[in-house]
Amino acid sequence: MSEGKEVARFGPFAQAIANGVRKGNAIYLSGQVSIDAKGQIVGAGDFPGQVKQAYANVKEVLERFGASMSDIVDETWFVTDIDAVMGDLANIFGVRQEAFGGKPEVTQTLIQISALAMPELRIEIKCIAHV
Repeated sequence: MSEGKEVARFGPFAQAIANGVRKGNAIYLSGQVSIDAKGQIVGAGDFPGQVKQAYANVKEVLERFGASMSDIVDETWFVTDIDAVMGDLANIFGVRQEAFGGKPEVTQTLIQISALAMPELRIEIKCIAHV
């Protein structure tokens, strides 16, 4: 491990990836998807439900570093169907606002991709936090 770097590894994929890395005041999160602590997909076919679980996972990673959702400064959403997001934007962004406890004060990028690691997954959220 590099000096001054703190790594969080937990959950069903701990052997394969780090959930987050802290270097100095920055925390970099691996993309979080709608998978629970047991490795089960949550909300298959339910885009808002997947957003909610992905944010629950983001929150858990941040808490491992003593940080919170308010420390996020940048996020990227990778989605498999941008039309589904845009067609239900108010509901989906309502889930986002609920996760942040108010209107998020972060930059955001929304990218459509052809697939995620498992076919049932529809979103992956990658964040950078500053503490």
